[in-house]
Amino acid sequence: MSERFLHGCHLSIAGGIERAIDEAERLGISALQIFTHSPSVWAMAPLSEETATSFRERRAAAGIGYLVVHTPYLLNLATPDDALWERSTAAFVAEIDRAASLGADAVVTHLGAHRGAGVKAGIRRIVAALEVAHREASFPASSFELLLENTAGAGTTMGRTFDELAAILGASEDGRMGLCLDSCHAHAGGYDLRTRAALEATLSQIDEAVGLGRLRMIHLNDAKHPLGSRRDRHEHIGQGEIGDDGFAALINHPRLRALPFVLETPKDLEDGREADPLNLATIRRLRRKATSL
Repeated sequence: MSERFLHGCHLSIAGGIERAIDEAERLGISALQIFTHSPSVWAMAPLSEETATSFRERRAAAGIGYLVVHTPYLLNLATPDDALWERSTAAFVAEIDRAASLGADAVVTHLGAHRGAGVKAGIRRIVAALEVAHREASFPASSFELLLENTAGAGTTMGRTFDELAAILGASEDGRMGLCLDSCHAHAGGYDLRTRAALEATLSQIDEAVGLGRLRMIHLNDAKHPLGSRRDRHEHIGQGEIGDDGFAALINHPRLRALPFVLETPKDLEDGREADPLNLATIRRLRRKATSL
């Protein structure tokens, strides 16, 4: 029996959190990423035990093998502003608790920006926030993971380089801390994924800095702008700068192919058609190219 290809999309919870399960079933996906509430507001409506239980049961019935919760965009764990840091850290803890109640396998987060305080200061703030999370959040099991996402590196955002991520991960001995690699962010940040040889070189850098064992999930996004642009603009798979060859190498690499792959690609095509089915069909086609690599 061939290994399961854990792949899917970030899906909306508009109309109720279980609507994401409905859409996941329609798309036939085995990995799902969601927000637990609107990512552009701080307010979080409570998740009742009834809702959480129903969601867990629906997920199991739908055969979704991997569920990850993405934190809201408002969080800034690197900020030198004490009030914003405290609010962000409290929201981070709350998101972990919400993810745990839904039976998620992981929470993935952006790290925020140091806003001129400097990289070292930003790292200290992030590490402190993670320490609070480990102390105060409800972790459901040892397999539950906190994943730090690499960034494109615009402005003073943290996490563009694997050395920065290594400094943060290295401050914790908790094996549940890992890395989510975003392909568009990596490309925009100067890490080449466009060919098998380029991918091998980038993976070597990850392995040297972080350790490939810390890489737990991959966001699949093509990139609108050139290598090293620092511009975070996602494109449909195969239609951007990374291209089919890069994604075929990425999803079929022997060190990566067992990981969950989640699309964060644009939701619509230029002609108005929905894009998720197209992007899913593309990565499924590229996965079948494994024997030719």
